[in-house]
Amino acid sequence: MPDPTTTTTDAPADASGRPAFDRERYLHMDLLRLLTCGSVDDGKSTLIGRLLYDSKSIFEDQLAAAESASKSRGDERVNLALLTDGLRAEREQGITIDVAYRYFATPRRKFIIADCPGHVQYTRNMVTGASTANLAVVLIDARQGVVEQTRRHSFIASLLRIPHVVVCINKMDLVDWSEEVFEKIRADYEDFAAKLEIADVTFIPMSALLGDNVVTRSEHMPWYQGPSLMHHLEHVHIASDRDLINARFPVQWVVRPQSDEHHDYRGYAGQVASGVFRPGDRVIALPGGFESTIATVEVGGETVEQAFPPMSVTITLTDDIDVSRGDCLCKPDNRPHVGQDLEAMLVWLAEEPMQPRKKYAIKHTSRSARCMVTDLKYRLNIQTLHKEPDATALALNEIGRVSLRTTAPLMFDPYRQTRQTGCFIVIDEATNNTVGAGMILGPVT
Repeated sequence: MPDPTTTTTDAPADASGRPAFDRERYLHMDLLRLLTCGSVDDGKSTLIGRLLYDSKSIFEDQLAAAESASKSRGDERVNLALLTDGLRAEREQGITIDVAYRYFATPRRKFIIADCPGHVQYTRNMVTGASTANLAVVLIDARQGVVEQTRRHSFIASLLRIPHVVVCINKMDLVDWSEEVFEKIRADYEDFAAKLEIADVTFIPMSALLGDNVVTRSEHMPWYQGPSLMHHLEHVHIASDRDLINARFPVQWVVRPQSDEHHDYRGYAGQVASGVFRPGDRVIALPGGFESTIATVEVGGETVEQAFPPMSVTITLTDDIDVSRGDCLCKPDNRPHVGQDLEAMLVWLAEEPMQPRKKYAIKHTSRSARCMVTDLKYRLNIQTLHKEPDATALALNEIGRVSLRTTAPLMFDPYRQTRQTGCFIVIDEATNNTVGAGMILGPVT
């Protein structure tokens, strides 16, 4: 299999005559996280299999295993969906149950694909895959059009602030490559999406089974003048999606080697959530409120001139102030909210319903505390987008607006402003299971 991480053909060749691997270029390539979603049997797993196959990102043994499984199932051609449906139950039923992650790269960009299930009962798995995505690929069966699960997944993508959505109208070969069918589905989706907050929507007609408009342009639809899916994924602009204004650095670990070489070394390790940090910047540690100046920013033991998301770095300060895990470094004149009362949209992920006044654990960035839902303001009907203020609990896969109170102050921003400091998970202390995922709206008013 050709190495997808090789550079263009003008790169120096190695002894085998292949273009040499350019490590620096590969490390600095953009990383696009995307997910596929939609209703059952819309072709999500087949689409990912086709992307991997046509971009030559599959190892020979993987393809051989898919060919063998397809033959044993009696399929006429290689079932590319088997490249992502890895669970035995998935292969037996021909559905996706768990979120399957696949990694590949082209000379232009690296990709992490989350293949999310289409069944209603696995909506919580779709939320998991969508939580870190830059782009959502929503598949629609050209024969069925926009259905309930299409609307549900599109709403969740909007709720999770995924900035880019690609609507792939699949199985165009089963409707005779009809432009009229494509335009009707496009108009129906645009009518629904007008109620959501999705900034960038692109429509692509395709056949994932046959490969039309997946990696290469289709000859069956000359009326479509747009790019193939792969071309769009390689060129969609994601750099401006990051929040580079509001500097937030949740501290994950205090580095104290206490060795002869680094006797007095004290660094603060973590991942930059947003903004830019440079040596010489004045910072404040919350919730303590102590101020200092950044002495160095280090990556792998080497100093760098600046740190920005999603870099994992170690920051040293000029003063020995009280900073510990769960604290947040930010700029003194641009601080997050600090408080114990907040409002959020909560997606419930557990079989046992969410009950107001019950105590749970909460995990927000690197900070842990206990919390209680003090008020369920309304439950959201995903089918109609209507608010139901008479709701008393949230069942599995339901979404509602809640007020929370925590036992320790959190440093948070509205989710629409900064995703990393605007989200949290709720944990059942008895089972240690994650039972809810929340998007912060702001402090309780």
